[in-house]
Amino acid sequence: MCRSIKTLRPPVLPHEATQDDIRAAALQYVRKVSGFRAPAAHNREVFDRAVDEIADATARLLATLEVRGAHHHAVRTPEPEPRPGAV
Repeated sequence: MCRSIKTLRPPVLPHEATQDDIRAAALQYVRKVSGFRAPAAHNREVFDRAVDEIADATARLLATLEVRGAHHHAVRTPEPEPRPGAV
C-alpha cells in the first residue's frame, strides 16, 4: 500500500482528521491505484471524481468507527466542592 497514506483515526492521529487530511489520503490512494501522479486532461474528471468519492467514504468511515478503549468525550473540568455552610 502507499506509504504516504497515514492512519487518520485517534489515537494514532492526536486530533480528529480534517477534511484536508482526508482529501490528501484519498488523493494518495487514487494516485497509487491509477498509477498517475497527475492525470492527463482527458482523465481529469474521472480522477477528481474518484478522489471525491473516496474522501466521502473515508469521512463516513471515520465518523462511524468505534474504537474500543478510546475516549471521545470532551475533557470536563471538575466542579468545585461545595463549601461547608454554603447553600
